[in-house]
Amino acid sequence: MGAGAVGCYYGFKLARAGHDVMLIGRPQHVEAIGRQGLRLETQTSDERIRVSASTEGSAARGAQLVLFCVKSNDTESGAAVIKPYLAPDALVLSLQNGVENADRLRALLPQEVIAASVYVGTGMAGPGHVRHHGRGELVIERSKASDEVARLLIAAGVPTDISDNARGALWTKLITNCAYNALSAITQLPYGRIVKGEGVTIVLRDVVDECVAVAKADGVTLPGDADAAVRKIAETAPGQFSSTAQDLARGKRSEIDHLNGFIVRRGEALGIATPANRLLRAIVKLIESR
Repeated sequence: MGAGAVGCYYGFKLARAGHDVMLIGRPQHVEAIGRQGLRLETQTSDERIRVSASTEGSAARGAQLVLFCVKSNDTESGAAVIKPYLAPDALVLSLQNGVENADRLRALLPQEVIAASVYVGTGMAGPGHVRHHGRGELVIERSKASDEVARLLIAAGVPTDISDNARGALWTKLITNCAYNALSAITQLPYGRIVKGEGVTIVLRDVVDECVAVAKADGVTLPGDADAAVRKIAETAPGQFSSTAQDLARGKRSEIDHLNGFIVRRGEALGIATPANRLLRAIVKLIESR
């Protein structure tokens, strides 16, 4: 559900592994996929695969596993579109930016919802055409169904870890998004170029330090080293433009209020100053207003 760059990438992997996959997406992608299949271009390959695609929520009927990939701004509306058609025992895997989406889905859907942290560099290069820039692993929260879901994904070539600290994993991903998304959007540069910019290392440190302070004040236990996680993004996907950069380039509303904007709101509630995140959010909102 929400077959953009992330949804199409994982849909391609599952379809290639032999699963019956239905992509629910925008008309231009659905039409292109119907004509010529779904195309996945990587650094070492360029493949097409035949896969079903629809613009209608009713296409979710009978699904055992739903990869919910809509933008955070569209969580409620996306859930409403598929809710009438979901089987009672369907599993919903939230592959979305931000830390609140799984809980928002649980308030809307009676089905089991599993949160996931997504580490993949992708973009839509054209209708029905996904370009992969690096990585592709998932970290999913532990649940009754998580072992089965992880086995299915790993067999499809998607590295998947199960976390007993899903909240911390989501916050670690949020911190990497806060570090890069706005800067990539403002400059329209990929991660590898951004980190080479004069003074950027200090800016990234300021953003990350604010996020970590808010996380600790909010009672979040962060797994591993947040600074190392941020460095790894640029090292493993240097050619990737952030989803926020891609949204602004297309004149679309971004998820900034669920990224840096979320840090600002939680900082205000917890008495933590977040000037770097506040500035990045304000600049992105100004660009959106154009």
